Amino acid sequence: MDYDSFLALVKKRRTIRRFKSDPVPDEYVNKIIEAARWAPSGYNLQPWEFVVVKDKKLKDTIVQWVHEYHKLIMKTESAREPWQRVPRHPSRDPEMDYRNAPVFILLLGDTRTQVGLPTAMRYDAERKQTVYISSLANAYLYMSLAATTLGLANEWVSSVALAYTHCMVKDLLGIPTELEVYDMMALGYPANKPRPKLMRDKAKMIHHDYCGEEDFRTDEEVNDFIRRTRVWVTVNHRRGVDKSMLG
Repeated sequence: MDYDSFLALVKKRRTIRRFKSDPVPDEYVNKIIEAARWAPSGYNLQPWEFVVVKDKKLKDTIVQWVHEYHKLIMKTESAREPWQRVPRHPSRDPEMDYRNAPVFILLLGDTRTQVGLPTAMRYDAERKQTVYISSLANAYLYMSLAATTLGLANEWVSSVALAYTHCMVKDLLGIPTELEVYDMMALGYPANKPRPKLMRDKAKMIHHDYCGEEDFRTDEEVNDFIRRTRVWVTVNHRRGVDKSMLG
């Protein structure tokens, strides 16, 4: 693959939150996991496991728990700093959202692998966790890129890793104590197309050699981007189904 082809894939990889119910071939799921297992990991410890969930009752139960916890999350938004607040809108139409995706893939991390880190790092809690999480993040990104090459939409359902849902999902699926839910991918065929992505200016994020404070963004510039991207994210989350894609 040449660079231009690679960059085109990177740009094409997007989170899509509306799914058709059409089944995803097992072959595609296996290809996605095959790509993920080749992801770079700290000291090649490969701390990942994958749980593929297709059973409707199990999926519906996971969705219910995520929804319950999400209601609490939304309540905490009332405490957000006023300058960051985005006008509230009615809840998005659940039609064909991630709960409609035919496949969930849970990416798990095996905490026992941390014993394989250099001894000094094993006693540095922050560094140890950074290596572990970075490895799992690499695997998830490879999954997402692979799904894109197969014409599949995927959504990062990070709420499964929060305390309440994490506990409940582990119990539901019989996941051992030593394994943690890192995140979950909802996978299926897209029912809408992503909007153009809000991007920072590349020239303003590249710095060379010695850099002083004046070379980086001011607090005001950071806050301005936060405001704009929060609006972008909110609008993107609430986009409906593109009827022309349903065939």
